Order: sequence, then structure tokens, then C-alpha cells
Amino acid sequence: MQCSGYVREELVAEMGAAFLCAAVGIEGQLQHPEYIGAWLDVLREDKRAVVTAASHAQKASDFLLQQLEPEESDP
Repeated sequence: MQCSGYVREELVAEMGAAFLCAAVGIEGQLQHPEYIGAWLDVLREDKRAVVTAASHAQKASDFLLQQLEPEESDP
């Protein structure tokens, strides 16, 4: 079995990818269904894991999307 920390990082990464795809209008598909079993193990041991992962993923997605916005120039 994979280490819990790695599995949590993968959950954040997949959620972040989904958030980014949704934000820019890309239809995505889960490309790594083998991770689902490991994610379920983490979610069974920590009921807040999905909320924590979503929070981290949202922060990362927001940061990346801000990098796409044009910088305001000084008048």
C-alpha cells in the first residue's frame, strides 16, 4: 500500500486538476482510477480528508488562475 501522505497529495492534485479544468472549460476524465482504492482508505481513516484536500486544491488552483490574469499597468 502507498504511504498516506503520498495518497493525500495525489487526491489534492486530482481535485486541483478538476477545478482547473472546470475553470477554463476543459472536459476532463479521471485518468488514474487505480488511485480510488487508496483514496477510499484515507477517507475511511480521516473523515475530513476530502474537505482538507479540496481546500488545498482550491488554493493552488486559485493561485495558478491568478497567474493567467494580465497584470494591471500603472497609468
